[in-house]
Amino acid sequence: MIRLADLGAEPVRRFLERLGLQLERIENRQPIPGSFWGDEEAGLIENRLYARDDTPIHSILHEACHWLCMDDDRRQGLHTNAGGDYDEENAVCYLQILLADRLPGFGRDRCMADMDAWGYSFRLGSARKWFEEDAAEARAWLVGRGILAASGGVRV
Repeated sequence: MIRLADLGAEPVRRFLERLGLQLERIENRQPIPGSFWGDEEAGLIENRLYARDDTPIHSILHEACHWLCMDDDRRQGLHTNAGGDYDEENAVCYLQILLADRLPGFGRDRCMADMDAWGYSFRLGSARKWFEEDAAEARAWLVGRGILAASGGVRV
């Protein structure tokens, strides 16, 4: 699993800043504020994404994508639980795979492998099969909110 320490904080910080998020690094072995899952998983409070060196990159991407899929009202009250419904969760997973290509040293192939290793559950059995064969509704959700162009390009 690729972690923040593997890619380095600066490329991840720059990536998140382009999305409108601030990376807040937490000292190793300290609790991560705003982490829904706890342990080493990324945390999210308003526009601040919290991570330690051992935080998986797929977790950072997932939380960033939740933030991107929210309206401003939800963002302002955001603390720990990103909320959203089933359709939004699928859109978040789809978007995190797309945005993984913007992180040098990570990419969508590694993102999908790490998602599977973490335990994401897709009815076709893997993130890749879902992304390639069963994600039309997630794409449509993202297009409907202007996050993804109809041609497939990410607008953020």
